Amino acid sequence: MRMAKKSSSKTVKKSIVVDPSLVAFCGLYCPACGMYVKGKCPGCAKNVKASWCKIRSCCIETKRKSCADCKEYAEINDCKKFNNIISRIIGFVLRSNRRECIMIIRDKGYKSYAKKMASEGKHTIKR
Repeated sequence: MRMAKKSSSKTVKKSIVVDPSLVAFCGLYCPACGMYVKGKCPGCAKNVKASWCKIRSCCIETKRKSCADCKEYAEINDCKKFNNIISRIIGFVLRSNRRECIMIIRDKGYKSYAKKMASEGKHTIKR
């Protein structure tokens, strides 16, 4: 008598690393992003093709790890670079609340934020 193999319908999800250095300049969490997971993006800091991103350019020029380190704007949405039209469109498409991401980083720190996002498997806080 031959036994049939059981097939599992569960998809094995790749575990998401906790790496505070992979928090994007705008607060997104790269290790949980589909493009990063598929190897199509090296992460925000290493993505030289993202020269169009005003947030990335600003953080690099001012030597900030992210917008969370900016003391110029208490309310991050007041920054025209953070709240530019391209960023708003991307935020709308991704249903991303990047402001909330930045506020969590400011409140809890990069390591805690990375742990939270990795454990929840999210690259952004949803609106």
